[in-house]
Amino acid sequence: MSKVRFVGMDVHAETIAVAVAEAGGEVRGHGIIPNRPESVRRLMKKLAEGAKLKCCYEAGPTGYVLYWQLTQLGVDCEVIAPSLIPTRAGDRVKTDRRDAKRLASCYRAGELTPVWVPDADHEALRDLVRAREAAKQDQCAIATSWGSSCCATASGRLTRDQPGARSI
Repeated sequence: MSKVRFVGMDVHAETIAVAVAEAGGEVRGHGIIPNRPESVRRLMKKLAEGAKLKCCYEAGPTGYVLYWQLTQLGVDCEVIAPSLIPTRAGDRVKTDRRDAKRLASCYRAGELTPVWVPDADHEALRDLVRAREAAKQDQCAIATSWGSSCCATASGRLTRDQPGARSI
């Protein structure tokens, strides 16, 4: 299995646009599949016939679920920093298929920068911190609606008109 296939994926909540770049060959769009574990598993099985797969997709709001799924399937996968993907001057047309082809091509050329992917424990901790921040914002909004001032500003410091703040 010396052949390597570079797979670029443009991932959305419902769909994944897929493109494949063969080592030394052209980049082909492979189509759009549903963003469902079974569809991803079938596609990877099909693409892996006679080749080693190296997949990538842009970091974004869909998170790391696809990364974790692909690594469980034994597929090499990297999540790419969107701000560090090379773009051509004047290339403003963005489509899912075009983005997937660009990812596959740049990945094959070694031009992409991966991001650190947290494991399940780190992700759970991040979710907890996000939930705490949301609860604190809700608490502040409720206090403000009752005519009371919030305990702290966004920067975390007491303001002058709040209890406990000293005047200077």
